[in-house]
Amino acid sequence: MQRLVDLVCRASWCLCVAAVWPGAVAAQTVAPVEFVLEDQFRNRHETARLRGDVVVLVYAERYGAEAAVDLGRRLHLRFHPTAATAPPEEWSRQPVIAPVGWPAGARVPDVHVVPVACVPEVPKPLQAVARSRLRRESPDLSVWLDFEDDLKRAFGMVDGAPNTAVVDTAGIPRGVVPGVPDERRFEELVAFIDGLRIASRPDPRMAVLPPAAAAPVPLPAPAPAAIVPTGGIR
Repeated sequence: MQRLVDLVCRASWCLCVAAVWPGAVAAQTVAPVEFVLEDQFRNRHETARLRGDVVVLVYAERYGAEAAVDLGRRLHLRFHPTAATAPPEEWSRQPVIAPVGWPAGARVPDVHVVPVACVPEVPKPLQAVARSRLRRESPDLSVWLDFEDDLKRAFGMVDGAPNTAVVDTAGIPRGVVPGVPDERRFEELVAFIDGLRIASRPDPRMAVLPPAAAAPVPLPAPAPAAIVPTGGIR
């Protein structure tokens, strides 16, 4: 755990994946992202309101929706294990577990695993129909609806598969995992998310760290399951 803390601290507010994910590249942006989307119940959601927590946006177009749901469920259960036995209406409200060694009494950053359905092909007159159908299919779990393809423009997208964008506690995107990660990559993703939570803890050592890198390091495109820089999926 100490090694993980050291790696995350050394990376500071640049893309920490390079420390946790060998061969990764730096983020191409240090600007916070601000998505405003509605779910199937017409509830308005803003990523800006989730600052202080890690946000994991698991998004896909319709042919990748099933795999995206499975991946999102695995990630949510990893950080909210009591959800496994919770009733459906309480599944998304379960408490988050703290990283190993987290100080007692300190607020634990949550991990919001947000399912997003990317449906730009649905014309505005039929969006109400799409919401109604999704309410029947998912009566308890909120699913954000991206009718304008905002996530694809921001992060890129692999069709027919889930895409996982990780946003840190300051609202800064740290990378994207295209496709379904294998077991090793999944564990690396979990460790990476925990690393972002650890990095957010107030600590005198964090105050003297250098600022984020001004430019990314140009590297070849990674394998499909690897994390890539924001906007790197095409």
